[in-house]
Amino acid sequence: MTPEETLDRCIKCNICITECPVANVTELFPGPKYEGPQAARFRGGNQESPDHSVDYCSGCRVCNMVCPTGVKIAEINARARAVMVKDGEMGFRNRLRNNILARPELLGRLGQPVAPLANAVLSFGPARWVGEKLLGVHRAAAVPTFSTHSFKRWFENRPRTPHPDRQRRVVYFAGCATETYEARVGGAAVAVMEANGFEVVLPKQNCCGLPLLSNGEFKAAEKYHRSNVGSLVEWVRRGFDIVGTSTSCTLTLKEEAPELLGLHDDDVQAVAAATYDIDEYLRILHQSGDLTAPTRPIPLRLAYHPPCQYRGHRIGLPAAEMLEMVPELEIEISDLACCGIAGTYGYKTEKYEIAMKVGKPLFEFVDEVGGPVAVCDSETCRWQITAGTGTEAVHPVELLAYSYGAAVDEPLASLLP
Repeated sequence: MTPEETLDRCIKCNICITECPVANVTELFPGPKYEGPQAARFRGGNQESPDHSVDYCSGCRVCNMVCPTGVKIAEINARARAVMVKDGEMGFRNRLRNNILARPELLGRLGQPVAPLANAVLSFGPARWVGEKLLGVHRAAAVPTFSTHSFKRWFENRPRTPHPDRQRRVVYFAGCATETYEARVGGAAVAVMEANGFEVVLPKQNCCGLPLLSNGEFKAAEKYHRSNVGSLVEWVRRGFDIVGTSTSCTLTLKEEAPELLGLHDDDVQAVAAATYDIDEYLRILHQSGDLTAPTRPIPLRLAYHPPCQYRGHRIGLPAAEMLEMVPELEIEISDLACCGIAGTYGYKTEKYEIAMKVGKPLFEFVDEVGGPVAVCDSETCRWQITAGTGTEAVHPVELLAYSYGAAVDEPLASLLP
C-alpha cells in the first residue's frame, strides 16, 4: 500500500500533533495530520495546498510510530516535498544548499584529502558567517570534522590475523559518516564482528541516498540506491547478510528508499531483507547462542539516546540490550522523541533554532546523567548531542569493541582503563 493510499485511515485523533517534536516548538509547522493526510487530499489537479509549510517536517517518523491506524504520514510529507523540488518551488539558494548538504559522499571526496585545511576553514568564524549568508547553513550548526584517513583505506591496510574459527562472513555497509568522519566506528564494528568469528567484507558502495530523499531529490536518490543494490545483491545471493552501524543507512536500505521511490523489484527486496542494524544482528546471534559475551568491564554510567531512525526500524532497543551485557556498564535510556537535527534539517538557518528547541530536553537529560560521553546510534544525532551539551557522543559498538578487548580511538581511549 502506498503512503497516499493510507491517508483515509486517519481518524483525526490528533495524537500525531501532540507527539510531533517540531509542531511542539514552532507555529511554522501546523502538524503531521494537517500536512499529511488532510493536505494530501488537496494535492492534485488545480486545488490549493498548504505545501509551503511541509518543508518544516523533519521526517523524524514520530507521527508514524504513534499513529493508531498506520497512516504513513512522514512518507506523504516527503513525497509532497519531492514534488515541490521537482517543480522548482524551493528557490535557487535552497536547491544549491541541498546539492551540497545532501551529498556527503561528494563532500568527503573534496574535504578529506585536505582534512586539516578543511577542518580549519569549517571552524573559522568568518568562514561560517559567509556560509550562513550565502548558503543558509547556520554558523553554529554541528558540523563534523573530516578524518585524516578514510575507513576504506584503513580497512584495506589494517593488519589481519588469521583466525581458524572465523568461518562466517558478513558484508559491512559503512555509510558516508564512517567513511569520511568517523572511521573509528567502522573499526569498532569490524573488531566486534571478528570477535564473534566473522570475516568482514567491504564491497563497493556509495551514499545510501537518505540526505537526498530527505531534501526531496528523489531522482538522484534513486540512482544512489540502484547503485548500492546492484553491488550488494550479488553478495546477498551468495548467502551474505549486510550489517551497518549507521541506523539511517540501514533503514534506508531496508525501507525508506524502496517505499518512497516505489521500488519493489526482486533485487531491491532481497537487499532490504538481508540488511540489519549491527546491534539487531548481534541480538539475533545472542538469541541463537552464537554470540561471544564481552568481558572487559566499563565502570561508567552513561546516557543512551535511541534516535528516530533507530526507532523507525521497529526492532525495540537491541543496542541497549547488548550494552547491558558489558560488565559494570550502567546505561540510562532516553525516552525523548528527537534530538532535533534530523539529518540535514538542523543545519539550515531557518530551522536551526527549531532543531535546538526540539533537542533541549535531550540535552538536559544528557547533562543530568553526567557521564563523560553519551551514546547514540546515529552520527548526526551524536554531533547534535555534542553541540548541545559539550559532551562527546559515541556509537554503542565502540563500547562493545572495547569490552571485547579491542583498542579504541578518542573520545573513549582517554576515559577507559
